[in-house]
Amino acid sequence: MKPWVQNHHFIVPKRDFELVQGEDNLTTYTFNTGAAKHQFCRTCGVQAFYQPRSNPDGVAVTVYCIKMDTVKSVNYITYDGKNWESAFEAANISERSK
Repeated sequence: MKPWVQNHHFIVPKRDFELVQGEDNLTTYTFNTGAAKHQFCRTCGVQAFYQPRSNPDGVAVTVYCIKMDTVKSVNYITYDGKNWESAFEAANISERSK
């Protein structure tokens, strides 16, 4: 898979997310159901974070957009985005941001 079509992110509870700068340079994009709110940089186009449809009480942060020394640990969980509805039910992913 080409790296620019990957969406490697981690989800944190919304209460634990703080954007410290750059909010005025973000634009929001929604598609399909409109539930997910994707935040993109107006300058470079990178999606730094978003509110996922699977975890409306969380924020999905793109791994490549953070300083790695700010993360204590990472647990990767593979998610089948192609078969989103069935994967959502099987993974119980919405509980991971609580």
